[in-house]
Amino acid sequence: MKKLLFPLFFIFLGSNIFAQESNKSKIDILDNPKLLIAKQTMYGGKYKKAIQQFKELYDKYPANSELPHYIGYCYYEIGDFKNAFTYFNEAKQNGASNPETYLYLGLLFQKQSEFDKAIREFETFKSKVNSKKQIEESDVDVYISQCNNAIKMKQNPIPVQIINLGQDINSPYDDATPCITADGKMLFFNSRRPEDNNSPVDIEGDGKYFQDIYVSYFDTINKKWKPAEPVPGNVNTDAHDAITSISPDGKIIFIYKNDTRDNEASGGDIFISKVMKNKWKTPEPIGKPINSTYWEGGACLSPDGKTLFFTSERKGGFGHSDIWMSKKINNKEWSKPENLGSPVNTPYDEVGLFMAPDGKTLFFASNGPNSMGSYDVFKTTFENGRWSEPVNLGYPINTEFSDGPISMDATGRVAYISSDRSGGLGEKDIYMIDLSNYPLLGNKKDKLLNGLSIIKGTIRDGFEGFGIADAKVEFYDDKDVLVSSTITNENGEYFLTLPGDKTYTIKVNAKGFQPASEKITLPIGKEDTYTLVKDFLMKK
Repeated sequence: MKKLLFPLFFIFLGSNIFAQESNKSKIDILDNPKLLIAKQTMYGGKYKKAIQQFKELYDKYPANSELPHYIGYCYYEIGDFKNAFTYFNEAKQNGASNPETYLYLGLLFQKQSEFDKAIREFETFKSKVNSKKQIEESDVDVYISQCNNAIKMKQNPIPVQIINLGQDINSPYDDATPCITADGKMLFFNSRRPEDNNSPVDIEGDGKYFQDIYVSYFDTINKKWKPAEPVPGNVNTDAHDAITSISPDGKIIFIYKNDTRDNEASGGDIFISKVMKNKWKTPEPIGKPINSTYWEGGACLSPDGKTLFFTSERKGGFGHSDIWMSKKINNKEWSKPENLGSPVNTPYDEVGLFMAPDGKTLFFASNGPNSMGSYDVFKTTFENGRWSEPVNLGYPINTEFSDGPISMDATGRVAYISSDRSGGLGEKDIYMIDLSNYPLLGNKKDKLLNGLSIIKGTIRDGFEGFGIADAKVEFYDDKDVLVSSTITNENGEYFLTLPGDKTYTIKVNAKGFQPASEKITLPIGKEDTYTLVKDFLMKK
């Protein structure tokens, strides 16, 4: 079971990264107790400290190839790819007694967009190992496939514009996982920036600042995002806190927590926080059957609120992190989870989920052989009772870097994505994708997704005035065909995204009350998402 800081965007390199140490290394180095201590530090994930320990030996044994290999690996793990390349290249010049020197050089060339050089290093690695199992566990053939994909996709870019959201959102630190509400007015994301000079760092991990959840509000007058701030309420702690999605109505956030000090969060589980009076309540575990003794990395909710999609490493999957789904029974219960199966899930990692406002297109990130490198964003559509073959969104939405997750509002005109591609303000940055000429939803014959609008309201007891939970709200078209339905939350509220510029009949049923219905016309917004509020007072 993996126990990661956050489920998104790591490279899996097999379990025996340092399995083949050369017999040519000097005996006095291999027997040196300082080397053993440095390795133990490295295997424990304390890479910065390990670098210092390895460098003490490196100064004494500069001709040895193992030491620069280990130093290069530690730099690689903390994201210092410039220094990693320097030391791996030195290890190669010194004879590269560890074949995986070539594997890492290939990965670094891949990140530098030098795909032909990367492929040569990957092929050299394959030629220098004697074990077929080691080749398979290294995923080297996956990396070769990714390089070939990158060459092809960069020759055929799709017509989108990628725009960095700038200093009001991004920082010199890691900013990732953009989550937009359906109305496009609130943008949540994760950041590893310090709040002040006393912000703690993850000493037991990578030495960086702990991850917190931030929010920005859209300035409708000046048409830009306001400076981001820590999410108000009781969400952020002195450990890692990471949002994985927000409900379309903006009232629930799904959070990934992995805190060894918290029994409810140890090992990686999904938590939820609800907003009350503009402040977010203390997150609570979503509980069984969603959370399990295995790693759960995040969740997202369908626009009608009836289906939860989440990632998990539980038994019954295809390997590593898979996508699962569970149906809502009522406001407190979820059905037994089902694996989405093939072709969506693979032996690789599927993470970073977002269910589009159309209610049938699921976006996710995967690091398999169909990506351009590391993680790419894919989409699959549920039609005729099955999920379609996932499609890579293409370049420049995806790159040879780690891309995703993605999120979009109900207009379908723009999307938001995080990436550590070159040219950003720091590590990962958040970007806006202009989809004016390339709709990711709907019919590609149409320039844009043909207009989703929001309808929401509260179903109340007409005598007492309180909201009615678990009321069924159905929407029928002009031919009396059921288009969509949902159930109200514990406060009697409902929320749906539906095609605009249409007429619907709303039918409401609640236990102990007379049925209610009303015909409405749902307009469509010319620029922003149109929102119609429709409340009902139920009679007994």
